[in-house]
Amino acid sequence: MVPVSIRKVQVAQQVKIDSDAVRSLAELLRETDLTEIEYQVDSLRIKVSRTVQQTVVPVHMSPPPPHHHSVEQSSMAAAMEAEMKANDLEHHPGVMEAQMVGTVYLSPGPEAPPFISLGEAVSQGQTVFIIEAMKVMNLIKAPRSGIIKHIFVKDAQPVEYGDPIIIIE
Repeated sequence: MVPVSIRKVQVAQQVKIDSDAVRSLAELLRETDLTEIEYQVDSLRIKVSRTVQQTVVPVHMSPPPPHHHSVEQSSMAAAMEAEMKANDLEHHPGVMEAQMVGTVYLSPGPEAPPFISLGEAVSQGQTVFIIEAMKVMNLIKAPRSGIIKHIFVKDAQPVEYGDPIIIIE
């Protein structure tokens, strides 16, 4: 049973406490897992609260299983390495980031060829992708000439402000 404390709060005159109401409020505390309920009618205010005791249970970690290389572990290691490489690329000085929240399009239309491709040379001012934001197609131009070294996004992918899109080196 959960301990329930009842505290009388400043009543100017002697008032008969409705014990059924207090019991109902205490039961409501248990059912809803609340720690406190306050009920007021005119000048009568009933506050029912309970203390919740927390138990800390120590968790013992078992040692990791012996290390055996498998195809699955090798592919996981390769995926982690690729992710680390992508994170390094995000800090590359030639990275172009999303200037707004929206959807990136790498081509001018569904059937059209992409604006850029990996390894392709681009010149300053050339459109490299589109970001659609609030039904407006924003043509994003290359800030400098160079070679497309990495494309972080897929066509029609949503992006947030500052997400890396491409690297021009």
